[in-house]
Amino acid sequence: MFEYTFQWRQAFRALPQMLEGALVTMQISLLSMALGITIAVLLAVGRNSRSVWLRAPATAWVEVARNTPALFQIYMAHFGLGSFGIYLSPFVALLAGITFNNAGYLCETFRGALRAIPDTQMRAGRSLGMGQAKAFRLIVAPQMFRIAFLPTTNQMVWAILMTSLGVTVGMNTDLTGVTQALNSRTFRTFELFALAGVVYYCIAKAVMLGARLLAWRLFRY
Repeated sequence: MFEYTFQWRQAFRALPQMLEGALVTMQISLLSMALGITIAVLLAVGRNSRSVWLRAPATAWVEVARNTPALFQIYMAHFGLGSFGIYLSPFVALLAGITFNNAGYLCETFRGALRAIPDTQMRAGRSLGMGQAKAFRLIVAPQMFRIAFLPTTNQMVWAILMTSLGVTVGMNTDLTGVTQALNSRTFRTFELFALAGVVYYCIAKAVMLGARLLAWRLFRY
């Protein structure tokens, strides 16, 4: 029916290089999540603020991040900013694009978590003599992170998968970039990308399993 000859041994010999690429993939994902969570918390506070000067820019960020493709956002970071003389490396452009997208989605996760916390929690802190910032940090924020923990881990998996878009702006050190480079030299497309798919799958499953174990450890009481 077809004359294609599988050469899995050749693909498995490339596995160490692909695993090095997977480390870069994880590095970008973790950095984008750390930056995205920080920005998302600020955006969530801004979206819940009564001040239009805080609410408007936060709303604009979320609307753009959630309603345009992540690929466009990465393109804008790499090629769009280049039009104004701001040149970002593929690594930084990919990180910026994923962080922008992550912050938009995570903002809504944290905003929903904030709304799930009764206002009485903040008032209780204020009645104990805490300032608004201190009451938010010590009373509201821990409850917010607890509610948002598992949805945040889903976004982490999404961030890992989004790193594969980096190949479109010349990223060649992450898992997809390394696989693409190996493919251009060996033309073993099916074997190499099938193996890369298995690596992505294992990483995603490991992240979800680790998150569930961590949630059980932190929130079992």
